[in-house]
Amino acid sequence: MLQIVGLGLIATFLVTILNEHKSNISLLLTVFVGTVIFLFLIDRIQDIFRMVQTLANEAHVQTVYVETILKIIGIAYIAEFGAQISKDAGQGAIAGKIELGGKILILAMAIPILTALIETILSFLPMKG
Repeated sequence: MLQIVGLGLIATFLVTILNEHKSNISLLLTVFVGTVIFLFLIDRIQDIFRMVQTLANEAHVQTVYVETILKIIGIAYIAEFGAQISKDAGQGAIAGKIELGGKILILAMAIPILTALIETILSFLPMKG
């Protein structure tokens, strides 16, 4: 964590200085540092995915549901990352569209899980006849 915070603070300092003279380079530095921080975290993200898969296997949960939930989480983080970069570049409108796109993709991917959940709940209710 200290490496991430240190890199972030150094980059913030450099971007602040570069904004006065070379704003296009400061944006590139922002994107680069964001990507490097993400790469620092890749191993941890993979560990989390493995732990969730192991828990799902032990709980006998169908892997398609776990994979879908992990994809949804991935979409949320990627959309947030892209939106933040767009906001840093002063493009709030584009950032909003990235966020909207992420939300729509998440909703589309969640429909099969919601359908299975509703069907499960309905199977517990007594049938009126």
